[in-house]
Amino acid sequence: MSEFVYQLREVAQAYATRSVLQVENLDILQGEIFALVGPSGAGKSTLLRLLNFLEAPSRGTIRFQDTEFSPGQNIPLALRRRVTTVFQRPVLLNRSVWDNVSYGLRLRGQRDADALVRLTLQQVGLQELASQRARSLSGGEAQRVALARAMVLQPDVLLLDEPTANLDPYNVGLIEEIVRELNRENGTTLVLVTHNVFQARRMADRVALLLEGRVIEVADVESFFNTPCDPRTGAFVRGEMVY
Repeated sequence: MSEFVYQLREVAQAYATRSVLQVENLDILQGEIFALVGPSGAGKSTLLRLLNFLEAPSRGTIRFQDTEFSPGQNIPLALRRRVTTVFQRPVLLNRSVWDNVSYGLRLRGQRDADALVRLTLQQVGLQELASQRARSLSGGEAQRVALARAMVLQPDVLLLDEPTANLDPYNVGLIEEIVRELNRENGTTLVLVTHNVFQARRMADRVALLLEGRVIEVADVESFFNTPCDPRTGAFVRGEMVY
């Protein structure tokens, strides 16, 4: 298998006549934590939807693992199932925590998965709340249910779209440690979209800056924050207005 989990070449996305994303060249490595930072409207969530195959690009090619796709091609369900997303605002079923976490497995026809669900609930610290209604949980607990629902599917790639944006520091720390452990223990590739440059610095192996739909710079975390090549990256890291 390639060392790259994703390779994007000349990828663009447009809605009607409005261009929202133009990525000439972007590689994401197998097993890394890759952070996407940039202001609102920079194209981060659009790029994440392309990586999750929720929509096809207007042009260009996306290679996922060893298979290349271009506009108009159908992506096999087996490949799509290797990628899962956790969104900023979790949408939970009006059922127990257990039922929410096991829901995706049931949809995939995996019935004998009690041990896996139990282990995943332990990993996110919710084993004592397994029988509680998910919609009665706090915001941090609900986000951990959403994370467990993704983790239990054992994806090759986990996409995280501002997963801690609305949480208190305690729950931010919990979720960051859970996903770091998932990366360490399972080798799961993590792609993290965040406005929080401090979070990107804490968690990522490499960081990419998006501005106005374009990738401005990609670098390892130390170079990105300490010796960026592009002055716009340095300005963004310092909190200056670059957009």
